[in-house]
Amino acid sequence: MKINRHQIREIAFQTLFALNTNPEIDRESFYQALTDNRFGEEIPEYLVELVDGVTDKKAILDETITGHLHSGWSLNRLAKVDLIILELAIYEMHYVADVPSKVSLNEAVELTKKFSDDQSRKFVNGVLSSELNNMEK
Repeated sequence: MKINRHQIREIAFQTLFALNTNPEIDRESFYQALTDNRFGEEIPEYLVELVDGVTDKKAILDETITGHLHSGWSLNRLAKVDLIILELAIYEMHYVADVPSKVSLNEAVELTKKFSDDQSRKFVNGVLSSELNNMEK
């Protein structure tokens, strides 16, 4: 069964959240569990790219996010859900050439609507809008 990139982003978010809790998790099994084995043996390449990319570039992504936080705020104060959504979106904005940055921003806001709250939605939108402005300079 073919799934779209929006669904892949949701699965990537859920996987990254699980990895944050338990870094030893078996990703392949987790992907299959999240999708009720809809992929069969074939995991979408884009899912692997997102999860591996965010994991590999976490330090750079977190540094970028930190640059958008107000004085006195640190990554430790952010809700894990919001942090992971930001990492995922900023990874896409900087490292995935075939996804427009505005799409990444909008997708992150949608993930926030689903997995967080309205205040977080505004925060995520603000951070990503600021990063988009920085990228366009």
